Amino acid sequence: MSFRSLANLSSGKYLLLGNEAIARGALEGGLGFAAAYPGTPSSEILEALISVRDLLGIYAEWSVNEKVAFEAAYGASLAGVNALTAMKHVGMNVAADPLMSSAYTGVEGALVIVTADDPSMHSSQNEQDNRWYGVHAYIPVFEPFDADEAKRMTKYVFEFSRRFKHPVILRTTTRVSHSRGVVELGPIPEVRVKGRFSKEDRFVTVPANARKNKIKLLEKWEAISGVVNEVPFNRVEGDGKALIIASGSAYGYVREALDYFKIGEKVKVLKIGTPVPLPKELLIEAAEDVDKILVVEELDSLVETSVKSVLHDSGIDAEVRGKDLIGYEFELNHSRVRRAVAKFLGLEYSAPQTVNRPAVEVPARIPIFCPGCPYRPLFFELRRLVNQEKIPYIASGDIGCYSLGYNPPYKMQDVIIEMGSSIGVGYGLSITTDDNVLAIIGDSTFYHAGLPPLVNAVWHRRPMVVIVLDNEVTAMTGHQPAPSSKDGGETHRIPIENVVSGLGVRFVEVIDPFDIKAVRETVKKALNYVKEFKEPAVIIARRRCALEVVRDLRRAGVEIVPYVVLEDKCVGCGICYDWFVCPAIMPKDNKKAWIDPELCVGCGACAQVCPTKAIIPLKTYDKEGVEKFWR
Repeated sequence: MSFRSLANLSSGKYLLLGNEAIARGALEGGLGFAAAYPGTPSSEILEALISVRDLLGIYAEWSVNEKVAFEAAYGASLAGVNALTAMKHVGMNVAADPLMSSAYTGVEGALVIVTADDPSMHSSQNEQDNRWYGVHAYIPVFEPFDADEAKRMTKYVFEFSRRFKHPVILRTTTRVSHSRGVVELGPIPEVRVKGRFSKEDRFVTVPANARKNKIKLLEKWEAISGVVNEVPFNRVEGDGKALIIASGSAYGYVREALDYFKIGEKVKVLKIGTPVPLPKELLIEAAEDVDKILVVEELDSLVETSVKSVLHDSGIDAEVRGKDLIGYEFELNHSRVRRAVAKFLGLEYSAPQTVNRPAVEVPARIPIFCPGCPYRPLFFELRRLVNQEKIPYIASGDIGCYSLGYNPPYKMQDVIIEMGSSIGVGYGLSITTDDNVLAIIGDSTFYHAGLPPLVNAVWHRRPMVVIVLDNEVTAMTGHQPAPSSKDGGETHRIPIENVVSGLGVRFVEVIDPFDIKAVRETVKKALNYVKEFKEPAVIIARRRCALEVVRDLRRAGVEIVPYVVLEDKCVGCGICYDWFVCPAIMPKDNKKAWIDPELCVGCGACAQVCPTKAIIPLKTYDKEGVEKFWR
């Protein structure tokens, strides 16, 4: 059943994604307002809430970035409305400024901040442990271990946040967010989306008020630190002279490891649902009569460090092991935890043998652009241009689908750090090198974090070419809307060229990346412009995401006509499959190209790169009708 179909149900057990379980828990906790910026592995939380906003009367929006989303939810909570904001772990860095002050001011309604961490970096540039934000900001951190607990815990933290008038962080990881589990539904209370803001000095964080807030914050933190001992997600299980402390997703691995060794009740387990602040009284009670302790947690040694501190202050002399057996890097798995538990308890363990490999090795396949992706012809022509013209360049890249431009054969992303860094880092490189700087950024990313560094580049007149890849959607995270998307009811499209011109950029040109000749001419023109006038130039390469186009074509019943290769004209040069690298095009034994009709989306970009004009559509088709979907 879809998440939307469960909106009117108040009981029963259903299979939900971890992120859907969080969304359901928020609804059962009285959610009235939600805002987020998409980012894997957090995106499905707001997608689920948006799917039911019309049925339940809640407010839910995709915001322009995580800071804006946080501030919007924070504002709602100041008016007494229960609010949630969700983001991936690196998104918390963007929202950190208001996050830190929110603990000082407190809130009126609930404010729940979901951070979806990504151990092993499945779709991220780092694997930071955001539980430290709770320590740094004096904000309690709750951490579920599976989908069902994620739902129950989310509902609970809304009550917890309201009780203390304090923000709460809910930390998940990829395996919790993106695994499915049986979740028991409860009733959804009447929604409150309107509140009242009471003007108080604590909300004005000038130094005089902030100093008063800090004293109250410390008092509140002491109260929270005592209450977490009674939180139902913290508990002691089993008995014995050895204690295993497991936080969040680690608890599931530990329980399965103990079952694997058939010693489930012979080892004491302290399950931690609130790593920040640690339930000290519960820990002391569990550790008083044990000889040794193993701490299992994902990523950093936050709980382990806290445990050692508490035991030292309490005079409990028990050996504490943790990261020396588990390791710091990457996500946990069954073998890793079983190996650590076995070593800790002195048990024999041999990891199961992997499945026999097939006799024929499957060739490695690097991630590549989708068939019909408008970025492919752009990167193809950029690479051809700098090679043929021998242009010294630095391609300062960004976070998005276009990060794939780093891969061969394009190799047109030389530095990728974080959202908006293409322009910011490119700015610094334009000052400290003599190379031509090409800052490549997507449309959603441009609005997320590209505006301030572009303002800086215009202000200081730095010679750099900014290429905004505008496919009119936030494609990489699941096609959420962006300010560049078409008008959609409550939203209004903001053309990038209007914004750029308003910032004072004098060279602004919009091109179709499928027009390869125009790509080449415009980039050369822009490079000459920045060389002559010593100021930024902006190119907007606009064409819709191919996945959205194909979806709309099929829904409209428009025939997608694939392209074919005329074998008598093909000379087997390999440009289309070795350099253009469309996954629909592959070489035959005789090196001539062949196009898979099941993969071809009929974009026709490959026909422009073929030097012998050997690529044509399979048959005549309504070119104008198809083209309107691509625009």
